[in-house]
Amino acid sequence: MAKADLYSVIAQKEAELIALSDFIHAHPEEGNEEFMAHAKVVEWLKNNGFDVEAEVVGLKTAFKATRNVLGGGLKIGLLCEYDALKGLGHACAHNLQSPAILGAALALAECLEVPATILVYGTPAEETTSGKLVMTREGLFDELDLVFMMHGSDSTTVDEKSLALNLIDFIYEGKAAHAAIAPEKGISALDAVLMLFNGMEYLREHVRSDVRFHGVITDGGKAANIVPARAAAQFYVRANDRPHLNEVLKRVMNVAEAAALATGAKLTVQEVKAYDNKLNVPTLNKLLLDNAAACGATDITPPRKQTGSTDFSSVTYRVPGACLRVGIVKQGVASHTEAFREAAGDERGRNAIRLAAKAIAGCAWDIANDPALLLAVKAEFAEAKKAFE
Repeated sequence: MAKADLYSVIAQKEAELIALSDFIHAHPEEGNEEFMAHAKVVEWLKNNGFDVEAEVVGLKTAFKATRNVLGGGLKIGLLCEYDALKGLGHACAHNLQSPAILGAALALAECLEVPATILVYGTPAEETTSGKLVMTREGLFDELDLVFMMHGSDSTTVDEKSLALNLIDFIYEGKAAHAAIAPEKGISALDAVLMLFNGMEYLREHVRSDVRFHGVITDGGKAANIVPARAAAQFYVRANDRPHLNEVLKRVMNVAEAAALATGAKLTVQEVKAYDNKLNVPTLNKLLLDNAAACGATDITPPRKQTGSTDFSSVTYRVPGACLRVGIVKQGVASHTEAFREAAGDERGRNAIRLAAKAIAGCAWDIANDPALLLAVKAEFAEAKKAFE
């Protein structure tokens, strides 16, 4: 078979894949509540010859589906999200991911003529609790040789990097008192939070330029005439790489503890979630974009250097991987907006499904059929990993 046969399989299933996207778009579900989307995707995979574990690692809307080619071999992972944003629906275009990934997975399963194992994972709650983190921690992706995703974007591109991230709650407990009659009897938890913010600003001057702090006060007390007995803040702390971020976090914790010591408040620290940075594999990125171009993409831009953070990076910190970002809006139009949601539900989104399915399948096809490419990908990944050890 030839690469064109991949495209034929995707075209034959196009109506089903578009209908799936339209359904998910019309029925937005928030993280860990994606029961309708999960059921539809699992049913499609079963109907198309995949063995499916409909619930994995205790996540009711996560799944793992497998099809072996010629007894199994090279393990190709394909990840999809399907959660929506609260109040905005599919304004991040997650409705496009499952159809595109399913099309690519089936095409590879039907057309590859070398031993391979095609694994599709449903990864819930990307926007909130990040199901991939649990799945990564439980080793679900460790068996993979390669891993791919797709995402809507304002151009067709890939990420050269992503920032490692920790999202942290700082909770201070003090002692309430009447702020006018007996302020000396109180311990202000809010003072501790304000000192935390001041300390973070002083720290900002003495960290690398890639480090990012940004926080909000989530609890500032109940009334202005009561010394706040409880106050809290939440901070994102980011850096280019996990080892450096871990060093920065030690200093952040010192700042937080100093605020508690200075005010007499008690500090509780709760980590909400943590992402590793993406490890860049240039060969994989180039193959994805070359395949996108071959499939008709005309809005290709160079790999993104200015990026935020994603839970997919914690997967690509362990397995060579890449995410194809497919343009569905004009450059400069942001995700998490009504304009992005509209594009995800019309012909622009449908075109992204067609393009991503073909490009990802084509990229995996190239690697599966060329051992030298696979060696190059693994060597680049190992080199990138070594740089952060």
